Amino acid sequence: MRYVAGQPVERIFPGPIHQQLPLGAALPTSGALRVMVWNIFKQQRADWLSVLKDFGKDAQLVLLQEAQTTPELVSFATSNYLAADQVPAFVLPQHPSGVMTLAATHPVYCCPLREREPLLRLAKSALITVYPLYNGQLLMVVNIHAVNFSLGIDVYSKQLDPIGEQISNHKGPVIMAGDFNAWSRKRINALYQFAEDIALKEVSFTNDHRRKAFGRPLDFVFYRNLGVVEASVLVTQASDHNPLLVEFHPETEKPIW
Repeated sequence: MRYVAGQPVERIFPGPIHQQLPLGAALPTSGALRVMVWNIFKQQRADWLSVLKDFGKDAQLVLLQEAQTTPELVSFATSNYLAADQVPAFVLPQHPSGVMTLAATHPVYCCPLREREPLLRLAKSALITVYPLYNGQLLMVVNIHAVNFSLGIDVYSKQLDPIGEQISNHKGPVIMAGDFNAWSRKRINALYQFAEDIALKEVSFTNDHRRKAFGRPLDFVFYRNLGVVEASVLVTQASDHNPLLVEFHPETEKPIW
C-alpha cells in the first residue's frame, strides 16, 4: 500500500525488475544518505512519534517494521516524506501492520513480499524498492521483518531467497536492513552466508545497544557499493527495539558487483 499526501491510498504490485526502470527524481542526499531502521512495535508504547520526529525527520529513508497504519503514523509519513510504502503482513482489527519504507522521493520500482510463519500461520513481510541517486546510480533498498517461529532454517532461508535473487540482478548500491530475528546460531550463520554470497557488508555499531535474543542481535544493516560515515544505536523505551541510525556516502570506486 502506498500513502502519499493528498492522494487516496494506492495498492502496489511487483514491477518488472529485469526491464529498464523509469527515470525519477533522485533522493535529496547532498552527498550524505541518512537511514533510520526501527521495529516500532506497532506503536504500542508512548513516545514513538517523538522519536520519529526527532531522529527520522533528518533521514532520507526510514525503514520501519511492525508499522501499524494508524492515523498518527500515516500523518507523520505523508507530512515528512514524498512516499510511504507498506506491505501489510496481517490486518489487525483496525489498521494493517507490516514493514513500511518512508522515502524522500518516489521509488521507481517496488516489490512487496510475504512469508507465512509455519507455526503461528501469521505472515512476515519484506519490501524491495529502488530509488535514483544524484550520481545517476540506482539504490536498491530492502526492508525486511524475518520469520520468527520456525523449526530449522528452511522457511527462514526461503524468505531470503527471492530477495537475494533481486539483489544479485541489481547493478547499483544496495541497503538491506530490518529485524532479521537471527536469534539462533543456525539463523545467524544462514544470514551471514546469504550476505556473503551477494557481496553485502555488515554495518558495525561501536556502542551496540541493539535488541538481543539469546545473546544475539536481531536488527541488522547490510550494504554494498556505499561507504559508512557514521552508525549508532538510539537507546529508547518507545519500542521493544532500539532504532539504528546510519549515514552512508556513495562509493567513488568501481562497484564490486
